[in-house]
Amino acid sequence: MDFSQISLLLSIVVITFGTCSSNPKSSFCIEENLNSSSLIKDEIIRLANLPETVNWLKKIRREIHEYPELAFEEFKTSAVIRRELDEMGVKYRWPVAHTGVVATIGSGSPPFVALRADMDALPIQEMVEWEHKSNIDEKMHACGHDAHATMLLGAAKILQKFRNTLQGTAILIFQPAEERGVGAQKMIEEGALENVEAIFCIHTSTTHPTGVVASRRGEFLAGCGGFEAKITGKGGHAAIPQCTIDPILATATSIISLQNIVSREINPLDSQVVTVAKIEAGNAFNVMPDFAKITGSFRAFNKKSYNALRDRIKAEANPRFSRAWPQTQVIQTDVWQLFSYPSSLSYSLSGYVAQAAVNRCTAEVNFLEECPAIPPTVNDESVYEHMVHVSSEILGASNIRVSSSFMGSEDFAFFLEHVPGTIILIGARNDEAGHIHPAHSPYFTIDENVLPIGAAIHASFAHSYLMKLGESLH
Repeated sequence: MDFSQISLLLSIVVITFGTCSSNPKSSFCIEENLNSSSLIKDEIIRLANLPETVNWLKKIRREIHEYPELAFEEFKTSAVIRRELDEMGVKYRWPVAHTGVVATIGSGSPPFVALRADMDALPIQEMVEWEHKSNIDEKMHACGHDAHATMLLGAAKILQKFRNTLQGTAILIFQPAEERGVGAQKMIEEGALENVEAIFCIHTSTTHPTGVVASRRGEFLAGCGGFEAKITGKGGHAAIPQCTIDPILATATSIISLQNIVSREINPLDSQVVTVAKIEAGNAFNVMPDFAKITGSFRAFNKKSYNALRDRIKAEANPRFSRAWPQTQVIQTDVWQLFSYPSSLSYSLSGYVAQAAVNRCTAEVNFLEECPAIPPTVNDESVYEHMVHVSSEILGASNIRVSSSFMGSEDFAFFLEHVPGTIILIGARNDEAGHIHPAHSPYFTIDENVLPIGAAIHASFAHSYLMKLGESLH
């Protein structure tokens, strides 16, 4: 049963409510007529699927899509969001984290539940030819953030109708700079999570068909960090290598040793990834360079593995530590360290330790500021179960899937380090319409029928979770 069929089945509800919901000042009517969670859920679905609501959602999403903005540059996007909130009469705080918006709906008193949407675009040239193609060269909403912000606005419109029945306060977080991995932290620093007891987030997915929701309890998305290593030797003529110290050879052995971490030192059931994606060295075929650089990333599903992997990449410049645990070092050490203890060289050769120093080079390893460390995304079990219940009521239990874990990262994880919450994938794939390309593709598109579904799930989650928290207080 698709979303439109559900809406038709709920036409009986329209009769129950009469003309109340068509009145712009209908929140009092809704408060008077809704006496059960089932009726509330039905009305949320009906409001989300009204033709005027669906058309409005598409209009907003397309407006945002036409003018994509990168991290902390979301001024026009933020203005669209604030314009719509103003028209609804929803109060908000702005600017938060430069361009972010934090709106509040409800009593203004505890409990507080947060809904989050990101709103930044990617530096990608859109290759899709359609009426609402990006008007900005080399910028595109290729990860669905235009849809995320639109669905949250849709939830705001619905929740505003229920503002007098909410048993607490819904916090709506429109977050910048997710793609850079820094927006969530900035929002937290500026008080977006103050007093919040749970948080919920939706991300579009063209892996799943429209009308399907997928997620999993516990470890869901990997933590991610970036590193750069500069390996320094001694340049010279390629014909006389004995007079040089070859940084390229040291770089090559370091790359191989980095792969050995995952293939030979990590439990195969504890999924981790180390990728060297960039190598820079030299300018001529017959000149040995003074140094080489490698840049890469590392990923793991839990904090312990993530931190251990990070420490494993960067050497500890501590001879005592090296002697006791030589396997903790791969790229970096100082030449003097190799000979601090008689057995250090054998440890280095047998344990893949300090490849740069083994090849007479020195190395400096830095973790990249432009690729900040994002922790693993771990869904709270209780909030996850509530999400499953809410989504099942809206879409049917058969359309709720348990997703596999995957190595992508989301800075929503920073919110989850502070409060319990969950993130879900909401299907936006439509094979017949060609909505099949993955996120971050220049051909990425979504099935816009996902917009009212996401708005309804957002609104229903906030309303029902506040009710749950309210009941626990009494």
